[in-house]
This record gives sequence, C-alpha cells and structure tokens, in this order.
Amino acid sequence: MTDPGFEERPPVDLHTDRAHSARVYDYLLGGKTNFPADREVGDRLIADLPGVRPDVTAARAVMHRMVRRLAEVHGVRQFLDVGTGIPTAPNLHEIVQGVDPACRVVYVDNDPIVLAHSRALLTSTPEGRTAYVQGDLREPERFLDDPGVVATLDLTQPVALTLVNIVHFLDDEAAHPPVRKLLDALPAGSFLALSAGTADALPEHAEAAVRRYAEAGITLHFRSRERVERFFTGLELDDPGIVLINHWHPETAGAAASGEIGLYGGVGRKP
Repeated sequence: MTDPGFEERPPVDLHTDRAHSARVYDYLLGGKTNFPADREVGDRLIADLPGVRPDVTAARAVMHRMVRRLAEVHGVRQFLDVGTGIPTAPNLHEIVQGVDPACRVVYVDNDPIVLAHSRALLTSTPEGRTAYVQGDLREPERFLDDPGVVATLDLTQPVALTLVNIVHFLDDEAAHPPVRKLLDALPAGSFLALSAGTADALPEHAEAAVRRYAEAGITLHFRSRERVERFFTGLELDDPGIVLINHWHPETAGAAASGEIGLYGGVGRKP
C-alpha cells in the first residue's frame, strides 16, 4: 500500500553543482543517481582507498542483516528509518516485508533527491504500508507528528529506529540529543539499529576520507567504540554488542568476516 496522502510536489533544486554525501555514497555503490561533482569526490576516494567500494557495499549489507534480524528474531513489525538516502534495491521495506508482508516502514530524509525518488520508497506489499516523510535527524520533533508517521506507525507498539551511516555527519553535540528524543518517543520493546564511522580500525583510511569529504564541504566525525556505545546508553545490547560491521552476524550473509571495515554497528533494545 502506498501513502494515500502522497501528492505531486513541485520541482526541487538538487544542487547538482556540488557534491552531496548521499550521491557520493550512491556512486560508490555503483548507482546512477549522481552527478559530476559527486563522482569527482568518489573517484578521489577510490584513488586514495582502492577498497572503498567493497567497504561501502558492506556498510549497506549490515543494514540488511540488522533489519532482517530485527524482524525474524525479535519480531519487530514497525521501522522508522531516518537518513534514508537514495533508494538502493533491496530497500529496507523489501527486506522486512520479505519476512512478514504486514511490516510497516517510514522513511525520513532531508535530501531533496530522496524526495524526488520517494515514489520508489512508497511501493509496499498490500498487507503492509510504507511512507516517506521529509525531515531532518537534527529536528525529530518536526517529523514525529507528521501525518505520514501517524498514519503508518503505531507508537504504542515497538518500533525499530534505524540510523545507518548518518551520525558520522554530525558531531556529538548535534547527534546525541535528537537520537535520545527519538528513543524517548518510542515505547518499551523498541530497538535502535545504528552504524557509525570510526578511525579505530583503519586510521589512514579515515584520515583520507575526512580529507576528501572536507574538500567537498562535507564534514565527517569518526568515533571510537566507546563514543559509539554512548548512543546505546540505557539500552540492552543485542549480541554481539558494538563491533566493526564485518563482525556483526557475518554468518547471516553466508560468508565469514574478511578484513576490517571502518564502521561500528550495533542493535539495542529499549527496556
């Protein structure tokens, strides 16, 4: 089912003359929703870090593993995905509705190109529902009451909040308060699934990434494991805790972990 309130929207300015983190990510994933400014940054990253494309693919794959586990093992049927990014198949709703067609998903993003592609996010099974809401992680109070959220999610029942590859674009002062507000708005039994960049594993790679993104006006904030764990304060960590993402249930991807990847990931339950 699609959002019955979806309407044609006026054209948006995609600012294609400058790089955007979501479009750089799309380019590194091998997508087609990117422009010369994005590809320039991506090519510089590839030149500095030949393994960056497999790393980005692994970062996408851990989201798939997290939400599948949340649906299969923990029985979650509602998902709030903030910082959605450009649609890349399979999308989150396709993963969880493959477990249970009745799952409901709300996607939230402030990137105008995601708005332009939001119809792709609104293709749900007949039993479930998906919605796309324009919003910014830094201002959760502005989208939690959005009609798309209210019509799609029952906030008296558990919800999985997914924050995948987004908090490393914010410093601690900007990231922690809104994440806490979102968790406070969700009932007991809800979950947080989060991944965040780190320099712990491959510091030279992190340094190169920070430099190349900074040249494009994009700031990265890599965190130690302890700083990533702060996002899970008060939550019950799911096995195996906060680990580099290639060690987060690699068996469910059909392959053992190989090499290190500069992101931590984890899932926690709100008691």
